[in-house]
Amino acid sequence: MKHFVYFSSSASTSPGFRTENLMKAGRMDIAIHVLINTFFISRQIREDVKLHLIFYGMPDPPKHIEITLKQNSGIEKEEDSLDVSKKDVAGLIKRALRGYKKEEKREVLPGIFVEKKSLLKVIEELSKKNDIFILDKKGEDLRKAKISENCVFVLGDHDGLPKKELKRLRKKFLSTSVGPKIYFASQIISILNNELDRRNI
Repeated sequence: MKHFVYFSSSASTSPGFRTENLMKAGRMDIAIHVLINTFFISRQIREDVKLHLIFYGMPDPPKHIEITLKQNSGIEKEEDSLDVSKKDVAGLIKRALRGYKKEEKREVLPGIFVEKKSLLKVIEELSKKNDIFILDKKGEDLRKAKISENCVFVLGDHDGLPKKELKRLRKKFLSTSVGPKIYFASQIISILNNELDRRNI
């Protein structure tokens, strides 16, 4: 199983955010594009990947939303369309946040769980059975990295990963770079998926 961990320092941790202006919901628009690029390709949904959204925005951080999608997820794409409904994706995130219960990891929809858990705690748990890669412009070139089937890629929002956490993660896990340019988080997801597809991972 492949895992992507996306950290947002500002994404709303309340289901009350407005879908009409996702940028003002702590850049929830970035999280939505990350989700779309994680799971959707032409005419199908990737079912061999798990996405972890880690939100540190107000009013109740941190929140960890764990997502595995299936073909009947309720987020659909027209057969000949390039677009997935951002409104549907935003609605899915809202439902996940609305389903949160204190001190409990709860499955709010099939394959979708929510809990209160920090970035470091999520990575620590994933590292027990997976190889962790921290997306970092100073890291090893992705094309040269040895990647196993049980891999986890960790990336941040437009502000990147928190400096203190990044320093700790660099010491413990492998850092990798997708190239010399700075890309949007959702573009990085597409690059990673493409590299893993080419390696049949």
